Amino acid sequence: MYLAEVKGNVVATTKDHRLVGSKLLIVQPMTPSFEPYGHPVVAVDTVGAGFRDRVLVATGGSARVVFQEKTPVDATIVAIIDSLEMY
Repeated sequence: MYLAEVKGNVVATTKDHRLVGSKLLIVQPMTPSFEPYGHPVVAVDTVGAGFRDRVLVATGGSARVVFQEKTPVDATIVAIIDSLEMY
C-alpha cells in the first residue's frame, strides 16, 4: 500500500465487463511528506476520490480483494487521507 495524489481520470468506453461502472483515476505515488516519486499509475476508485485528493492505494492481490470476483486490477484506491501523523 502507498500514498498517492489523484492527478486525473481515464475514460474507457470499452473495458472488461467486471470493471463496468468503476471509475478509473490516474494517481501519482507520494512519499509520507507528499513529495512525488516514480511514475503515475491508473487505479480503480472504490471510495469516491476526486482530483487532488490524497489517497491510499492497494496493489497486487490486495487490490483485487475489494471485488467479488476475480477482476483484472493491479491498483485500487481504498481510502481518502484526511490527515497523516508521523512519529
